[in-house]
Amino acid sequence: MARGPDGKGGGPGFSLADQLFNARSVGQLGREYSALPGFDGDAFAAQAVAGLSGRGLLERLDWLADCVAAQLPQEFDAMADALEAAMRPPLDPTLRDDDFGQFIHAVPGILAVRHGLEDHPDCALDLIHQATQRFSMEFYIRPFLNRWPDKTLERLRHWVEDDNYHVRRLVSEGTRPRLPWARNITLDPLVPLEFLDRLHADPTRYVTRSVANHLNDISKVAPNAVTGRLQDWSVQGRQDAAELGWMTRHALRTAVKRGEPGALALLGYGDASDLDVTLTMATAQVAVGERLEFDVTVAAKAQTQTQVLVDYRIQFARPGGRTGSKVFKLGKAGIKAGSEWVGRKSHLLKADATTFRWHPGMHRIVVQVNGQDRGEAEFEVLG
Repeated sequence: MARGPDGKGGGPGFSLADQLFNARSVGQLGREYSALPGFDGDAFAAQAVAGLSGRGLLERLDWLADCVAAQLPQEFDAMADALEAAMRPPLDPTLRDDDFGQFIHAVPGILAVRHGLEDHPDCALDLIHQATQRFSMEFYIRPFLNRWPDKTLERLRHWVEDDNYHVRRLVSEGTRPRLPWARNITLDPLVPLEFLDRLHADPTRYVTRSVANHLNDISKVAPNAVTGRLQDWSVQGRQDAAELGWMTRHALRTAVKRGEPGALALLGYGDASDLDVTLTMATAQVAVGERLEFDVTVAAKAQTQTQVLVDYRIQFARPGGRTGSKVFKLGKAGIKAGSEWVGRKSHLLKADATTFRWHPGMHRIVVQVNGQDRGEAEFEVLG
């Protein structure tokens, strides 16, 4: 999910928080908890809806947990039993991808951390095991990894073989070094490799995507460990070759942008120093809302076909002399000896880009071929 924890994004007037938490979804949650003796679902819904305004997405989750907990037993074992008894059936086990669940069902994870982390970790982990089959508990396993690393890792060693693919995915996703939105974990980033060794052959794309994203995280601190693991998995042959190929490309996407030699070699892209690379700018001045147009020509001199991966990096000028950069894809091809490949690009300077803002002044474009910088030019963004 590309939007931040404040729940904003998606265009003017759009609120992800309002889409996920409203009278309808809160009413649904109230009806589910009404199955518990003495739980007043209507009162819960009225209180919860009245408190949604002014709260961001994660704040709304905490608020729902407050409202649920107010009507549950305060002794944690009994609270956990009640939370489990109110759970809807597990997500469809026959699906294979993107069955994330509903955000309203994060409440058991929040309460597991609040009330079970310090004094009832075993019971809380049992609750997380059940809850993640309804909504991913990747945020809520992390405090247990920090507080009780040995105990939690031992649980994960069992869960990695669980029949439910949501539980298996949690083993990978919850231990990612750089999980978006989530709190940091103190775990050595190489420790979870033992789980990825077992999960990489999973038949479920939901799991293998998490494994690939996890490897991409690790590649930012230990790229050689990632390429080594991928090579080992290829030799083992436990995963379908096409799926492992997809995982490899996805896992190495950041390493490729950085030009890591091991990652590029594993993907079949060799040294680009013998290639002739020409960057031709069609526009040297462009205003926001217009298009920056350029060509990149790559000519091969080698005697055999050369695989090339061509990206371009824009180095942005920012106020106060600061700079930023972002890498974009241009193309990939096999070039025969004596032949050339031409990539043409018309890059729109978006006025509403979500990750950066264009500022007037001189900017730079750098062409990367197989991860190596092989050409560059300046262009001016007009005010």
